[in-house]
Amino acid sequence: MIEVAGLRVVLPPATVALHGIDLVVRQGEFVVVLGRSGAGKTTFLRSLNRLVEPTAGTVHVAGRAVTGAGATELRAVRRMIGMIFQQFNLVRRASVLENVLAGRLGYVPSVPSVLGRFPHTDRELARACLAQVGLVDLAGRRADSLSGGEQQRVAIARALAQRPAVILADEPTASLDPALTSSIMDILRTINREHGLTLVVSQHQLETALAYATRIVGFRQGRVAFDGPPTAVTPAVVQAIYGDGDAR
Repeated sequence: MIEVAGLRVVLPPATVALHGIDLVVRQGEFVVVLGRSGAGKTTFLRSLNRLVEPTAGTVHVAGRAVTGAGATELRAVRRMIGMIFQQFNLVRRASVLENVLAGRLGYVPSVPSVLGRFPHTDRELARACLAQVGLVDLAGRRADSLSGGEQQRVAIARALAQRPAVILADEPTASLDPALTSSIMDILRTINREHGLTLVVSQHQLETALAYATRIVGFRQGRVAFDGPPTAVTPAVVQAIYGDGDAR
């Protein structure tokens, strides 16, 4: 589903964030990209849909090139890639439903969408996605009136509204307390299992990764330090990923 070869990212002025990453993610996997802050997790996820421009290497999603794609082709490829952000990235003054409908922007003409004119089928789809995250009753509420956990569930519904093949989630629970962390990760696991969606989720908490991932890819200083199932994570693996850092 995702094929990455020789992915290198150099951030200005001359910081090497990723050192030639090679990685293949199969259909239906729940991959947690694990590592300390600054290990390259966010840069890696954002490179998969070119929110960060790779310096070298190639990325393919569902057989389609992300790297090297022109504007029209990139827009089409990005429709297949849902993105969930740490800080939710909602339009705070817009309604919950309007935020979820933003997931349909890649499918409708730009002028009607700017005016809030979405087809009835898209509105029904948005409501169905809200139902999947337990928020359909809040469709008319303003996003900024919701709790942090509720806002992240809206962000998940928005990603689902794209009808993506892949969902990328950049530390989706970093702004939440432990109880909300479990609820968000439970929703993501349900999406993975019931929809067969491929998920790539960055995390810095080892315990969360072990509880939810079908595969863990450990990053350290922009390189892959481990790649395998949670059952293969030993104290030596934790040391390879975190060094003397905190793995909680």
